[in-house]
This record gives sequence, structure tokens and C-alpha cells, in this order.
Amino acid sequence: MRILIAEDDSILADGLVRSLRQSAYAVDHVKNGAEADAALSMQSFDLLILDLGLPRMSGLEVLRRLRARNSTLPVLILTAADSVDERVKGLDLGADDYMAKPFALNELEARVRALTRRGAGGGPTVVRHGALSFDQVGRIARINDQAVDLSARELGLLEVLLQRIGRLVSKEQLVDHLCEWGEEVSNNAIEVYVHRLRKKLEAGGVRIVTVRGLGYCLEKAPQAPATPPAAPMPASHHYK
Repeated sequence: MRILIAEDDSILADGLVRSLRQSAYAVDHVKNGAEADAALSMQSFDLLILDLGLPRMSGLEVLRRLRARNSTLPVLILTAADSVDERVKGLDLGADDYMAKPFALNELEARVRALTRRGAGGGPTVVRHGALSFDQVGRIARINDQAVDLSARELGLLEVLLQRIGRLVSKEQLVDHLCEWGEEVSNNAIEVYVHRLRKKLEAGGVRIVTVRGLGYCLEKAPQAPATPPAAPMPASHHYK
């Protein structure tokens, strides 16, 4: 999952970036509204954390332009504790949630998890796929209730594939969702991540299918065969 943080307070931004990266998110950071608007126009993200008091272009204007492009990207706005009017304007413009500064990092991470789930279509906090379960809150994958040791990149890859079960995901889409600015990630590297994840999921019968030249998809879990209808009971006979 890839997050864009638009925040001009460098100390706060550094803390947010470090905290979210430790939770296996790919995180990019911009310091003003013009950079935020340009990034949102050119690249795909799974969540925007938006400070309303940005230089060069206000957060409200960034949000207005984002929604004018018909983007449904989840947006968490950050505001000063006393800026009720700005919070109301932000929500009216299409923000999904807000937090007043100062705030606790663990609460922000909980809101991030809720918004990214909502952006992926909502659903339960634990996603199940055959013998595999993925706890979106604890960000832990299990096979037959046994935790699977995944790197941050493998975890992000699994999350993307689980959101698109049965649908093809190209290597370019994986790079967009998993990699931050400045990271040089080749198609060969993506193949390595997929290979490692595939090996770790094999024990649970979970298959990542490669469509050569196009991408990957998580194979749909086989459905249990339907139970055949019970044979009708023979009609009873009465003898005199």
C-alpha cells in the first residue's frame, strides 16, 4: 500500500514516514500543496494524509482539485485543534476523516488502516482465502493459523493481490503500489518478490498464477463441491 503525506512540518512528517514504513507501507512525502497536487495528478496512491495549512497551495485547494478529477482516493486531513471551520470545509469537499494536531501515532495508524480498507472496498479486518488469512489490523498473514514470516515487500505484495483475487495485476501496477520515489525496482526484482511469496504460500495451497508478459493474479480458492440432493424415499406400501 502506498501513502502520500503532504505536510510542511518536517519533524512531524519524519515521524509519520518512519512510523508508517515500520508498518510495511510505502510512503512518499511532499512539503507543499503544489507538489502534492502534481504528485496526485501523475501517480497512483492508496491514501493521502493531507495537512490543510500547506504553503504554495492550501490543503483545501489540493483536495478540491483531487475531487474535481473524480478521484475516490481516501483522504485523511490534519488540522490545528481549533480550526473547526477548516475541518468542516474539508469534509464537505470530500475528505474521509480528519485528525486534530497533536495526535497519537497509534490512533493515526488505526485510522490509516480503516481508510485503506475502505478504499479497497471495505470488508472484514481479516481477509480469508482458502487456508490463508490476512489480518489487516495486525498486518499478519497466517496459513492454517500459523504465522507466515513475510518481509515488508512480500507483505505489501500479498495485500495488493488479495484485493484483486482472480484479477490480473501487472508488474507496473505492483511497482506503483509497492515502491516509493527514488527506488529503483526492476521487473526482475518484482519477479524475485513474487517467487519468494509464492514459495511461502505453497503450504496452504494458495497459488500465484503468472500470465507471461502481463502480470500475476491470486488464483481463486476452489469452491467445495455442492452436496447432491438426497435421493427420494421410496413410497411406502400398505398391504392388507
